[in-house]
Amino acid sequence: MNKTLLLEIGVEELPAIPFLKELKNIEKKYLNLLEKHSLASDFEFYYTPRRLVFWHREFKVAQDDKVEEFFGAPLSVAYKDGEPTPAALGFAKKCGVDLSEISATTKDGKEVLYYSKEVSGKSSLEVIPLVVREFLASLDFGKSMRWASFDEGFIRPIRWLNIAFGDDLVEMELFGIKSAKSTFVHRSFSLDPLSYNDTKEYFDLLKKGGVILYADERRDIIKMQIARLEASEGIEVEQDSDLLEEIVAITEYPTALLGSFDEEFLRLPPEVIITSMKENQRYFGVFKDAKLLNRFVVVSNALCEDYSLVVDGNERVLRPRLADANFFYDNDLRGGLSIDGLEKIVFMKSLGTLADKIERESNIAAALFEHYKPQGVDLGELREAMRLAKADLNSEMVYEFTELQGIVGSYYAKAEGKSDAIALAIREQYLPNKEGGDLPSTPLSALVALSIKLDTLLALFSIDEIPTGSRDPFALRRAVNGIIRICEAYGFSFDLASTLDLLKSNYKEFDTTKLRAFFIERLRSHFSVNASIVEAVLQSGDLEVLSIIKKVEALHSIVTSDGFGEYFSTFKRVANITKDVDLSGDLSVSVALFEHKSESELYEAFQSVRSKEFSSYEEELDALFLLSSQLDSFFEHVMVNAEDEQVRGNRKALVASIYKRLLRVADIKEVSI
Repeated sequence: MNKTLLLEIGVEELPAIPFLKELKNIEKKYLNLLEKHSLASDFEFYYTPRRLVFWHREFKVAQDDKVEEFFGAPLSVAYKDGEPTPAALGFAKKCGVDLSEISATTKDGKEVLYYSKEVSGKSSLEVIPLVVREFLASLDFGKSMRWASFDEGFIRPIRWLNIAFGDDLVEMELFGIKSAKSTFVHRSFSLDPLSYNDTKEYFDLLKKGGVILYADERRDIIKMQIARLEASEGIEVEQDSDLLEEIVAITEYPTALLGSFDEEFLRLPPEVIITSMKENQRYFGVFKDAKLLNRFVVVSNALCEDYSLVVDGNERVLRPRLADANFFYDNDLRGGLSIDGLEKIVFMKSLGTLADKIERESNIAAALFEHYKPQGVDLGELREAMRLAKADLNSEMVYEFTELQGIVGSYYAKAEGKSDAIALAIREQYLPNKEGGDLPSTPLSALVALSIKLDTLLALFSIDEIPTGSRDPFALRRAVNGIIRICEAYGFSFDLASTLDLLKSNYKEFDTTKLRAFFIERLRSHFSVNASIVEAVLQSGDLEVLSIIKKVEALHSIVTSDGFGEYFSTFKRVANITKDVDLSGDLSVSVALFEHKSESELYEAFQSVRSKEFSSYEEELDALFLLSSQLDSFFEHVMVNAEDEQVRGNRKALVASIYKRLLRVADIKEVSI
């Protein structure tokens, strides 16, 4: 028999960002506890800023009965000369029965002590409070609060518990709050708890009381209201999915409203205005023809007939925020960009100051410039961009809005008359800054971004600060992913052996082997292709990033083409035949030892391939795989392992020569299709 279960945990307003970080784990943790207590069932999870709700349409009235089994010591240990040993007596005591009730069974080929008993499942009314307590204890929001005299805490004080199993109340007490079949609606409707008889009445209460329980519905309402504002006002509202999710999490009845601020503040960089509105007030920026307007969209959680007071209040709150930003901006412009003082700010213990980091980054940039000699990049501009990249860390604006570091610096650089190229490079110094994020838009910006990422990697690996498992506090995996993408986009040849060894001279002496392996591991996850294709290319021993990328693309194109299966079986045979051949040894082939025309045909076809210059790896692989017809004929008409030692060695050398040439691109035996 099953009943419905409604579990509502009422809290003071949840802070959006820590809640959203844990949101993805909430349902999983709840289900794990249900499974642990043998009460797993389907459920729906809802949330608003003041409640977490779990709704089961069917929930077991009790745990299933089960049989518990106990296995003890082997009989040879449990009994000596027919008498029970302490092992046997201890096992009986553990099981809570007399030794006479203990039997024996076979386990892992041995006779061992055995006892089983039927255990009746507990009533769900008894278990649900335990699940609730364990669930709340399992949630991790980073920080928690304590209130009143309670030793335990939660992200915010718990104010009500509403647990209904069918029509029955599940009685429990948590943080001094006793469960009750009552809930709270939107504060604009009522501040008192409202009772209900059944769950249908509960959901109706919320709906009529201004609580939109479903996050998806709140999200859709906000999007629809913003779209209406855009259509009626001829504007474009900033698309910010992270901000939208925050607003969904802090509203129970959202209403999108259009406000404005003084036009004089538009002299500020748009990013400053948008960041100030988002970080401090959770407003959306408003644009027209891609230009920021002195308007904003606020999503109110109020319920009223006249929202003009709400808009007016938000406008009055925003003005001093923008006035502060205006003050910071003017002060920074007067002070100018300067790296003076960065020598006093420690970058990281054992790695010196920010001034030291700038110097290392500049040295890397100069070395990369000499290595790549990119067209259109001026060495003087590169040096100046590297020198000023961190200068805005001295600014009041970045002190207030740290996420604008680099962006603010680009505006200050232009204000000082620096070239557009330098300002853009300062702005784009951290790109790409997320998975799939934008890349630097010019070769100069690309070199700056590469240098900064490489310094961070080399510096941290030099002090053995290496990511382990999921731990990566300095985002080094993201840095490597960015380097790979930049090299691919700009055609930069990056050898994981020679380039890293060249650049490591600015750091404490360390072996770059681990860093090289770290790059290779990221390369394995860089491609959205059959993983065995990537592994086949890596087994070729190539350590040049751009070359690896091109080889993977070429091999993937061929492996996924029609008819590759026939080539594949032939070349797998080639790999198996040559597995004991030393490919670094003498692979010279004597035509005088050929005994069948298929040997000559294969040799001549391979010589023709070997003599060609190929424009791409795909073209080279195509030519090598087309040798499959000559190889098939060769295998059909001659025995590779001939009795004559010279003939056998000659035939193996011929096949191995082909395999060795293929191995320059990929080790075909690693491919799985």
